[in-house]
Amino acid sequence: MADKKSNYSANNIQALEGLEAVRKRPGMYIGSTDSKGLHHLVWEVVDNSIDEHLAGHASHIDMIIHEDNSITVVDNGRGIPTGMHDKLQKSALEVVMTVLHAGGKFDKDTYKVSGGLHGVGVSCVNALSSYLRAEVHREGEIFEQEYSQGKPQGDVKVIGKTDKRGTTITFKPDGEIFDSLVYNFDTLAARMRELSYLNKGLNLKLTDEREKEDDGSFKATSFYSEGGLKEFVTFVDESRTPLISTPIHVVGKEENVEVEVAMQYNTSFSENIYSFVNNINTREGGTHVSGFRRAVNRVFSKYAEDNGLFSKLKFKVSGEDFREGLTSVVSVKVPEPQFKGQTKGELGNQEVTGIVSRAVGEVLAAYLEENPKDARRIVDKVILAATARHAARKAREMVQRKNVLTGSGLPGKLSDCSSKDPGESEIFLVEGDSAGGTAKQGRDRGFQAILPLRGKILNVEKALEHKIYENEEIKNLFTALGVSIEDKDGERILNIEKLRYHKIVIMCDADVDGSHIVTLILTFFFRYMKPLIEQGFVYIAAPPLYMVRKGNTKVYAWNDEERQDIINNMGGPETSGIKTQRYKGLGEMNADQLWETTMNPEERILRQVTIEDVNESDRIFSMLMGDEVPPRRRFIETNAKYANIDI
Repeated sequence: MADKKSNYSANNIQALEGLEAVRKRPGMYIGSTDSKGLHHLVWEVVDNSIDEHLAGHASHIDMIIHEDNSITVVDNGRGIPTGMHDKLQKSALEVVMTVLHAGGKFDKDTYKVSGGLHGVGVSCVNALSSYLRAEVHREGEIFEQEYSQGKPQGDVKVIGKTDKRGTTITFKPDGEIFDSLVYNFDTLAARMRELSYLNKGLNLKLTDEREKEDDGSFKATSFYSEGGLKEFVTFVDESRTPLISTPIHVVGKEENVEVEVAMQYNTSFSENIYSFVNNINTREGGTHVSGFRRAVNRVFSKYAEDNGLFSKLKFKVSGEDFREGLTSVVSVKVPEPQFKGQTKGELGNQEVTGIVSRAVGEVLAAYLEENPKDARRIVDKVILAATARHAARKAREMVQRKNVLTGSGLPGKLSDCSSKDPGESEIFLVEGDSAGGTAKQGRDRGFQAILPLRGKILNVEKALEHKIYENEEIKNLFTALGVSIEDKDGERILNIEKLRYHKIVIMCDADVDGSHIVTLILTFFFRYMKPLIEQGFVYIAAPPLYMVRKGNTKVYAWNDEERQDIINNMGGPETSGIKTQRYKGLGEMNADQLWETTMNPEERILRQVTIEDVNESDRIFSMLMGDEVPPRRRFIETNAKYANIDI
């Protein structure tokens, strides 16, 4: 007789009704249940309000983070309809809030364009919230309905009269679903700022009731843009030196697809494309980005060839050379967008490639003819980029060929681990030879490797690429990690097939200099080894700041609050019965202390480096590590923690 567990019958087929499917498999609908998924809930609600603005009906959107990390989004649009739905015989509000694939987005007469392609947005938010309240101001009355985990807690009811209109959604994400329930103000503010540039004339406000200003008011910030994408590019390039006086601006429309592009050349060495479809940030790009790049390559190639500007070059100019130092925002409005995946990361509509390419090509060709000085300046930058890329390839090949010729090619400073399994191996990038020596003594040789880095590594934000491969510390990083940069289809990619460690731990002193070195290393990883961050291989160690000792008892503290709590628990205040040692550097610890606080997997704190928003990360790195001082000073003054800073 067959085991009952192996039977597969009709009874094994589950039919999940309503929003149960969303709760069962939330990742299918919002991408993940981590911090990114948590914030994605907000974007789904805000997208509905933005769609009202695109349809010409909303001028204000307010967002509030409440003390308990619930969120309220308020708009002054038309308000979700509340009348009886003929087919389902319930209020249209309840239908929108509780039925997947329900909403006005499928009716072309209601919304010409919309971000909510799949029609699951706000109903998904409802399903994944422990509590949600919808309030609608419409037709002179205030309507309300409350829900728990997507289930209505009563019928839609009228709770008052009003002379306003609009929709207010308040929701509290469900702790049973999400790993974290804490919203990040900066993440929300960055998106609101983005939306203000993408929707000129729209007023947006973000209030944080978890934090009060000195005058007792809640922390708040407002966003409004008159110039739209031109202002967006200027803001993004704030910390870079522009190559042309004003951004190039493209506006076009074809087959009901609206195209708007703003582009600015600068003296940096990286390409930065911000792309959007119906206000949705398409982080993986798509056909609109392909069309933009095609136009840039085609128009500049033709201009340079027609004017004999490439005649002296002995090597071919590639597509990436035309885009080095180019910051651009590509925004399209598409009536029926086809995205890859519910989180809308990449546009798939093939017809958009040609539409964007034609719109950008026409304006760009005219710009180059009308602005010959700017055109020549850009072409000179392209020639410099091509020359530098050629030199960089030679320098790269020299480093990689040397590794092959010398066997393992591992740097002499590397103290490797005995394990050859990358999955269990970790490498510590340690500041200085002194701390490196302590780490070598304290480590577990079986799976922990140590690579001391001498001094501050090269600031790659300011360096030509071929100079990077000539830098000893960076060469050591490439060879120790076992990764290489290769040319594929005219683009450079990082080959990580031979990555030797799946934990790359940056371990620096807990002071200002140490923080600077961490930032330098992270800048290098972000610019040249981004896949290592994206795949979760990069970490930052957290050595303690203090050791509090009383007799033979010693306890470590990672911040001032912990230190004070420990002193209090030991019967404080701090006297000669109780002493505190402040660690200014890793070298002040002995090998045993470094092991038990910072390297022992059972006790240590490791912070995994992640990229929540690649565009915002790019802007921050350029600001912190670039040439322009004022934006960096403003950032430091806003974000610096002034207590216990070592000078």
